Amino acid sequence: MPPITQALIVVNVAAFFLDQFMGRMLTQWFALWPLGSGLFVPWQVLSYAFLHGGLTHLAFNMFGVWMFGRELESVWGPRRFATFYFASVLGAAGLQLLINGMLGSNAPVIGASGGLFGLMLGFAMVFPSARITPLIPPIPMPAWLFVLLYGALELFLGVTGTQSGVAHFAHLGGLLGGWLTIRYWRGLLPFGSRWK
Repeated sequence: MPPITQALIVVNVAAFFLDQFMGRMLTQWFALWPLGSGLFVPWQVLSYAFLHGGLTHLAFNMFGVWMFGRELESVWGPRRFATFYFASVLGAAGLQLLINGMLGSNAPVIGASGGLFGLMLGFAMVFPSARITPLIPPIPMPAWLFVLLYGALELFLGVTGTQSGVAHFAHLGGLLGGWLTIRYWRGLLPFGSRWK
């Protein structure tokens, strides 16, 4: 397994068990709290991505980081991969803070899902024809279609408020952060003038 992908998984697993041992004290300090909550501090825009609410949450996110991260890190190398992952995490935090501010929500956000959604988008852009079989529906499809459908579902769930307790806009922010990073690397709009 490539080093950054491996490190992300190890740190997330360690943080989860340490947080459990400490009675969720890490979540109190390092979750992403809304700007108006009185609990927000700047480091939370990164630290929230290393915390998880339960073993299932952790397992699904780490499976995704392993599945998409090892492929991307093998192509991009550790430095570019880490830059991309954390740009996705920051994009997820930024959009979630914006939406929370608009809605007046005081709920914190935790989880690597924003970074994972960025990795999914990166995988679809680098390997658009790769076949992915989701759990539901178990139908093989090209990576680009999988990410397009998953993004559309997240937008629908976020706008309608369905499946409350899930930070759908953080997921969308992860997609946006990943997309903007690749546009920047390719010198494309809004960062450059080249069309492809």
